[in-house]
Amino acid sequence: MDVNVGGFFGLIILILDIWAIVNIVQSKAGNGAKVLWILLVLLLPLLGLIIWFFAGPRGRSS
Repeated sequence: MDVNVGGFFGLIILILDIWAIVNIVQSKAGNGAKVLWILLVLLLPLLGLIIWFFAGPRGRSS
């Protein structure tokens, strides 16, 4: 049974990064802050996602 765990893990990270970017774009943060957060998530997919989860802007609640 050949299981490609790395590929599956990469796909999960990609989905979570896209979700984070959508939330960043929908947040009330300024445009400069949005660009910086998006660059962080794109350049450091896993670490950027973790940092955004704890400290980044959130999407609108309504």
